[in-house]
Amino acid sequence: MTINFAAPEQETQLKPRIIVVGVGGAGGNAVNNMIENALEGVEFMVANTDAQSLAQSRAERRIQLGATITHGLGAGSRPDMGRAAAEEAMDEVIQHMQGSHMVFI
Repeated sequence: MTINFAAPEQETQLKPRIIVVGVGGAGGNAVNNMIENALEGVEFMVANTDAQSLAQSRAERRIQLGATITHGLGAGSRPDMGRAAAEEAMDEVIQHMQGSHMVFI
């Protein structure tokens, strides 16, 4: 039995894909701070029901949660509203996270 050692192909990425997700106003602020401090090696994404807060994010990936439920307004500190908004956007959230090795929310 022969073992062949070879260098990995050029196209192969040897680093993990890590995503940091900020949810809501506090999560969005945390992500903005990480971006401002030039945190490297991760991708950033924010999700919020509040369209105005979402527009102020420095993250490239932004997900509007519950656009038809909240009409771009916040969830009003109502967990049931936040849950319904997140469930409405679940397909988009999953799409953005596909191929990731680790996700911090």
